[in-house]
Amino acid sequence: MRVINGCSIEPFAVCPFAYLSSADLSGADLSGANFFGVTLSIANLSKANLSKADLSSADMSVSNLSGANLSGAVLSSARFTGANLTNTNLRGAYLLNAYFDRALLVNANLVDADMSVANLYGANLTSADLTNVNLFGADLTGASLTNVKLTGARWGNTTCPDGSNSDIRPRCGF
Repeated sequence: MRVINGCSIEPFAVCPFAYLSSADLSGADLSGANFFGVTLSIANLSKANLSKADLSSADMSVSNLSGANLSGAVLSSARFTGANLTNTNLRGAYLLNAYFDRALLVNANLVDADMSVANLYGANLTSADLTNVNLFGADLTGASLTNVKLTGARWGNTTCPDGSNSDIRPRCGF
């Protein structure tokens, strides 16, 4: 078991508010971990298992989460500004008020995720699966939604990529 800044890198780790900026956690198993408010900016979390982890209010800006498993994770108010989440599994994740501005979510699995009030300003969601996703109040201004699956997506007061509102332009034209 590795320890970084007093935080054990293992399943169910309890490390709220830990400072792990620039850490290499690629391939790490942190399933079920309590990482509330942790700083993981510029970290390498590629192919890490963070399923069912609590990363509420965490800062993962400019981090590499490509191929990571965040299924069922709690990520409310987390920051992913400029992060790479290509091929990431976010199935069933709780992303209320999360920030994905300018993030790469190419081929991401967001099936059944709750993205209420999430900020996806300028995010790239090319070929992502948003089946049954909750987009109530989300901001998709400038987001790329090329080839995105939106079957069963729930819209309400959602800001569309072109800046219009889903209540006036149903399903943002998708």
